[in-house]
Amino acid sequence: MKKTNSCPVGITLEMIGGKYKALILWHLADHTLRFSELKKMISGATPKMLTQQLRELEANSLIHREVFPVIPPRVEYSLTDLGKSVMPVLVAMRDWGAGYLHAKDLESCCFMMSKTPYTTNSQ
Repeated sequence: MKKTNSCPVGITLEMIGGKYKALILWHLADHTLRFSELKKMISGATPKMLTQQLRELEANSLIHREVFPVIPPRVEYSLTDLGKSVMPVLVAMRDWGAGYLHAKDLESCCFMMSKTPYTTNSQ
């Protein structure tokens, strides 16, 4: 039997922590995307690592994976309602990080600064 983390911060980090999970969630906030589109947006991720992160997010019910029965196979990813509910956490992390960088006289150069996902307004 797998031990469940009962600390709210710990469980949140388990679910959204990971090298690319926050980026994946952010990109899916406004769109349904295919694997190849995510790969282009997250250029530092190897296909193996991106697949692993997507599988973990799906296992945690944060994203939905839809496979279309066509040749070649088509797979699309989208946020679940649970995934949408975590967006305010990611926005808060972005804002905290921007404030930290500003306090250190460093410029924030991140694609996340240009928009706030619509899902944060629907909560």
